[in-house]
Amino acid sequence: MTLRLLYLIFVRILGWLALLARSDASKEAEILVLRHQLAVLRRQVARPRPSWADRAMIAALTRLLPRSRRIGLLVTPGTVLRWHADL
Repeated sequence: MTLRLLYLIFVRILGWLALLARSDASKEAEILVLRHQLAVLRRQVARPRPSWADRAMIAALTRLLPRSRRIGLLVTPGTVLRWHADL
């Protein structure tokens, strides 16, 4: 329950920050998502199995990206929605 509350607070703060400077924040969020995905892939040899913290980070940051930039990510939009529901 506490983790869920912290996650929701984190998502709201990121959303507010995105409203302040949408274009720059969008670029920065995309870079952060891609860097985090690379870090996950470097830790694993087989199919990527991100931890709950990895999923929370990717799910939160992808909310800042425009829909057109979400294509080609490590995960599909349906997966991100499922992670949001799980968290």
